[in-house]
Amino acid sequence: MANAKQSAKRRLTMSERAQQLMLVHFPNISDAWKWTRKTHDGFSTIPRTLPIAMQAIDAQSKGQPAGHVLFCLWARSPDHPVITIENPSTFAAEAGFLGERAVDTWRRRMKKLRELQFIVTKPGASGEFHYVMLTNPNAAVEWMRTHSLVQDGLYSRFIERLPEIGAYGDLEAIRGHWEAERAAAAAAVAAEAAKNSVPAPPPPAPPTKPKRIRRTKANA
Repeated sequence: MANAKQSAKRRLTMSERAQQLMLVHFPNISDAWKWTRKTHDGFSTIPRTLPIAMQAIDAQSKGQPAGHVLFCLWARSPDHPVITIENPSTFAAEAGFLGERAVDTWRRRMKKLRELQFIVTKPGASGEFHYVMLTNPNAAVEWMRTHSLVQDGLYSRFIERLPEIGAYGDLEAIRGHWEAERAAAAAAVAAEAAKNSVPAPPPPAPPTKPKRIRRTKANA
C-alpha cells in the first residue's frame, strides 16, 4: 500500500513527459528521424542556460557577435572544460567564418569571449588560443551583471531559468568566491602595511637638572 502511494506521488521526469507527448502527437515518426544521446554517438553536454548567455554576449559584441563562437566551443568540448585547438581554421569554419581573414575574425570573437569571462586561454603551438578553458557560463553572466553588461529583461529571464534547472547554486558559489577573494586581498594589504610600518621612536627623555655642588671650606 505504501509503495502504491509513493508511486502515485512520484512526478514524471522531463524525459518521461516528453516520451508520453511523443506517443500522443508523433506516434508514426520513424526512428531514423529521432536522435537521442542514449542511442546515438556524437553528442556534447552543454549548460541549459547557454542560449541566454549567447544573447548576453551578442548584445555586448554588436557588429561582431561572438555567441555562436562560444556554442561551437561547447559543441567541441570532450565533456571537460579544457579544449586544445590545434587548427584554428577548423574552428573558424565551424563558426561560419570563411575566406582569407576567417581566422582573424574568429580570433577577434575569441578575445571578446575572454574579455567577458566565458573562456580562459593559454598560448601554444597554434597561437594565442591553443589551450582554452570553458568557464561556467552562469558565473560569466553574473560577472557581466556586476559590471552592468546585462540588460534587466535578459537578466530576469536568466534568474528565472536557473531554479528551473537546479543551477541557482552556481550564483551563490561565484558570489562566495568573489567575497573570499576580496577578504584575502584585504588581509594581504593589511599584512603588507603592518610589515612595512616603522614603529614611532620613543619620546625624548626630559632634560635632567645639573647637580649642584655644595661648596665647602675645603673646596674654597
